[in-house]
Amino acid sequence: MSLRVENITKRFGAQEALRGVTIEAREGEFVVLLGPSGCGKSTLLRIIAGLEEPDEGTVNLRGRDITRAQPHHRDVAMVFQGYALYPHMTVAQNIGFPLRVRRRPTSEISAEVERIGARLGLSHLLRNLPKQLSGGERQRVALARAIIRRPQAFLMDEPLSNLDSRLRIDMRAELKHLQHELAVVTLYVTHDQVEAMTLASRIAILRDGLLQQYDTPSEVYRRPANLFVAGFVGSPSMNLLPGVVESGVFCRAGLSFGLTSDELRAIGARREITLGFRPEDVEFSATGNPGWTAARVWVTEDLGNETLIRLALDDVHVTLRAPAGTRADFDSLAWFRIRPEQLHWFDTHTTEAIRVSPQEH
Repeated sequence: MSLRVENITKRFGAQEALRGVTIEAREGEFVVLLGPSGCGKSTLLRIIAGLEEPDEGTVNLRGRDITRAQPHHRDVAMVFQGYALYPHMTVAQNIGFPLRVRRRPTSEISAEVERIGARLGLSHLLRNLPKQLSGGERQRVALARAIIRRPQAFLMDEPLSNLDSRLRIDMRAELKHLQHELAVVTLYVTHDQVEAMTLASRIAILRDGLLQQYDTPSEVYRRPANLFVAGFVGSPSMNLLPGVVESGVFCRAGLSFGLTSDELRAIGARREITLGFRPEDVEFSATGNPGWTAARVWVTEDLGNETLIRLALDDVHVTLRAPAGTRADFDSLAWFRIRPEQLHWFDTHTTEAIRVSPQEH
């Protein structure tokens, strides 16, 4: 493994920011630390960078224990949310600064700055000061300064959060392609789950200092480990309807359907469970169909390429994706059907996913 953090615990007074977090990343992997504000993701990144010390656990980089090493001895490069450029230095001087600190020859620094600057489209800006740059250009300078060090790991703390939405999309693509070319393990902090899904090789989802799930974007989306992951990942998020199992039937106000033998076997003696399903796994109809569930149209959102429809079902809302141009008037009666092959089940009390596996014959 290129990078392994094991059983990391960090306390700030009585508050536990991280509780026994273990993550490992392979060479060239793009790992995204995802979670809401205050979940511990930036603290974990700072521990890897050496800006914080863990109370428990170890950090290992390419077989070397760096848990107590000074930041400048770790050979990692960190890119901050605020760029952290020196305002009195030109772009070229900012990019070349890590090499000047290492007392590299001036000719070597100039050549490396030119090479990295060209790679990131900064050649025409090398003599400019940071105040003369746009947000996207400043971010590229910060990336160039990290790249020129040729570190063993990149650490990025919400580096795109200060950019507007269009520029974030462009920079996201640039960053992913660049990281692929460099093939250096990268840890990237964000609270934006769309950013996480598009960038990551694997996603580590944190909540209240605890690791909830660590897997590929596809697996996190299709097989969430618990109710928190199910509700946090996805835009719009997964529909979650708590209910009860009675005589082999899942029931909640306004909705009921029979469970398969595989589902019943997995659910076991549980009575209170939560049904989950993605908006794309719901069919919509403005006219009644046998066996479909009736609801009221609460709101529609026309996104151009599709229409999001939110239905009111007693005390809960059900969100679904419909084809572009689908008409659904406010408060009108509508019907929906959940595709049975795309259901997710969770223990309402433990919040853990209930895995349904076909019985072998």
